[in-house]
Amino acid sequence: MRRFTSTRAVLPIALAALLAGCAEPASPPATVDAPPPPMATADTAPADTSTDVHRFTIGRLDAAVLRDGDIRVPNDGKTLAVGVPKPEVDAVLTQAGEPTDTVHLAVQAMLVRSGDRVLLFDTGAGDADFADAGRLPASLRAAGVEPAQVTDIFISHAHPDHVGGLTDGAGQAVFANATVHLSAPEWQAVQAAPANAALVAAISPRVDAFAPGAEIVPGVTAVAVDGHTPGHSAFEIVDGDARLLYIGDAAHHFAVSVQRPQWTIAFDGDAPVAEASREALLARIADSGVTVASPHFPYPGLGRIVRRDGTFVWAPLQ
Repeated sequence: MRRFTSTRAVLPIALAALLAGCAEPASPPATVDAPPPPMATADTAPADTSTDVHRFTIGRLDAAVLRDGDIRVPNDGKTLAVGVPKPEVDAVLTQAGEPTDTVHLAVQAMLVRSGDRVLLFDTGAGDADFADAGRLPASLRAAGVEPAQVTDIFISHAHPDHVGGLTDGAGQAVFANATVHLSAPEWQAVQAAPANAALVAAISPRVDAFAPGAEIVPGVTAVAVDGHTPGHSAFEIVDGDARLLYIGDAAHHFAVSVQRPQWTIAFDGDAPVAEASREALLARIADSGVTVASPHFPYPGLGRIVRRDGTFVWAPLQ
């Protein structure tokens, strides 16, 4: 079973590995046709009428995108296209049908049920003051899952819009029974930052710090995408021939980041490495045809990356 390899762009071997799979045929995509059965038993799952839950499947696995909220950042040349003349950024946004004064980023998590495991990918922004967010607990329950039922949480990286939902207002762990999986380099960086002391205290008893690129649980493999944070990871979810890649912050905006992967993003810790990683990963996604889930693309953030006119374009699933 072929899996994505690390996009450690500074190593020629890794780039060669990325290109090696381009000739393989695309695998069956995640489907979004008919909603699967509820994710909890009938006596605990409410009727799903929420617009904050988007159900789909990955092979035989029931899955759902859960809306948490939104982030808006100014289009000021200091965030998603650092130093790029505003008319150039405006042109990309306008072509995509987006406003040019602010840039909109969704905040969402992904839920997958695999056997007796209930998997959650990232946890949203919680009550962070930089986002209009915090809807994940309600979205989770609308999907028929209580926080105590979540068995595994996969953290792409430790920025607050991805780990904000791990703790409540009192600093207590929200998902009391879940193992929290994040890469060993990311966990080391989290522990080293004094500002994370409360988070570390809340989750450390249940942290699984995995090696970059490891298969974490059956069917879920980490994909190192370097440069954004010390241990940023995407996650590939596989069931039979069906695959989906949850990309974390490999790309932030569905037009700017995808069509101009070499534009500097202020959120990236090592911008040159992140830019090379982003472009390499987009190429691999486009050439493999894998379905993508992005926590920041327009809800529900499911689609593919395709090549067009010498660049990449986001093609959302209909």
